[in-house]
Amino acid sequence: MQGNEFAAAAQAIRDGKPLAEVPVTAAERLLLEFVATLTRNAHRITDEQVDQLRRVGWSDEQIAEAVYNGALFNLFVRLADAFDIHPQARYDAAGVPAALDPRHDSDPNVAAPEQSVG
Repeated sequence: MQGNEFAAAAQAIRDGKPLAEVPVTAAERLLLEFVATLTRNAHRITDEQVDQLRRVGWSDEQIAEAVYNGALFNLFVRLADAFDIHPQARYDAAGVPAALDPRHDSDPNVAAPEQSVG
């Protein structure tokens, strides 16, 4: 999901909105839910989830690409967490996305604390 057509969806995700409130199609939402399962509990991915993706029009190649991209970004995030690597504020003038607030996992209505950009 890249390009200006997905700007509103990207911002909603950054803001930590529930997937039900993200402005995407039902097929895109299903793919995002699949990647969320990959991220949080990869061992819980089922054949039924993959079959649902196929039924709404995703090809096996697109599903595989979603898995590769999700896994790669999970690797990057885990490495950054393990080595306490943080991007410089100049790369993200808006601060830390609400979805990355550690409290977000337990309460999706928690907004990220205000951060100054220096």
